[in-house]
Amino acid sequence: MKFSCSTAVLSEACQNVQRAISSKTTIPALEGILIRASEGQLQLTGYDLEVGIQTSMEAAVKEDGVIVLNAKVFCEILRKLPGGSLDFESDARCLATINSGESHFRINGMNAEEYPELPSITGGSPLLLPQEALRDMIRQTIFAVAVNPDTKPIHTGVKFEITAGELRLVAIDGFRLAVRREVIAYDGEDLSFVAPPKALHEIMKLSADGAQDIALAVGKRHIVFEIGKYHMVSRLLDGEFMNYRAAIPAEHRTQLSASVRDLVGAIERISLIITEKIRSPIRCDLTPGQGRMVFSCATGVGTAQDSVGAEITGDAFEVGFNNRFLLDALRACDTDEVRMLFNGAVAPVVILPPEGDAFLFMVLPVRLKTEA
Repeated sequence: MKFSCSTAVLSEACQNVQRAISSKTTIPALEGILIRASEGQLQLTGYDLEVGIQTSMEAAVKEDGVIVLNAKVFCEILRKLPGGSLDFESDARCLATINSGESHFRINGMNAEEYPELPSITGGSPLLLPQEALRDMIRQTIFAVAVNPDTKPIHTGVKFEITAGELRLVAIDGFRLAVRREVIAYDGEDLSFVAPPKALHEIMKLSADGAQDIALAVGKRHIVFEIGKYHMVSRLLDGEFMNYRAAIPAEHRTQLSASVRDLVGAIERISLIITEKIRSPIRCDLTPGQGRMVFSCATGVGTAQDSVGAEITGDAFEVGFNNRFLLDALRACDTDEVRMLFNGAVAPVVILPPEGDAFLFMVLPVRLKTEA
């Protein structure tokens, strides 16, 4: 194999492809990037048997070929090369030579026959989704996926529910729930699947600067995303996802409306006395008519109290929450104000936009001890 290309373009492509590669694999070939050169194009592939990323770029290919190079070593070399272009050559023994300006490297590669093939999906028309909308939907739900190793694997991912005219993403970890819905142009059959978090994090990164649509194709075991010049395939998670609709309270006893910025600021300040070793719930005092929501907390570090202006209607009571869970939900809101629906001190709070239900976040409370 023999080609010349832009160092910067190749480096960027390799950095993105490298994110699909696991450093914990027992298969040496999977620690590498598969490089295929033919007909004026370089095709780069990274794959860890769960998520695969593939892209192509232009190159002056003088001799077709394919090789696998250790991703970490190759990417670091590309990042440090001084020249604007490089010359690459490999022989039958998989020994690669890289020249750029005054820099010269010879590194050992691997036979491409040892590299597994990316899964493919055939048939059906891809679903087109706006990049920005999908990126925001993932951001607003992925924080609620389960990370506890004892949790059912299905709940470590985000559920996609695609119906006529609507896309809904759902994440749940047993303590909180995040639901985000978006109106889309789709009139095909209903689809439902659960994607692993690694694939979704990569979608957010690969679509960070793009404006065009993302094409999505779903198979029985895998899903494929086409994001600009990147092709990403991911296996789907198996199992029975929790019936989250049944967990959402049908009514409420108290409603609060307040500024998201004010709520986040107050909770962040209260959280200054909460540490991983000294955890204590944040107490929330809701009293209709007083025009404020009062937060307080007491730990071994000290005590703190803060409040925010709020419109409160319904019953008065005090409820406690894990500060981090409440902050995660409020930070995921993309509105200036929110509605918070309460149903007593032991029922979850439901967080919604001022109007409608484009997003819905639910956080379970923490039982409060009797006042000292």
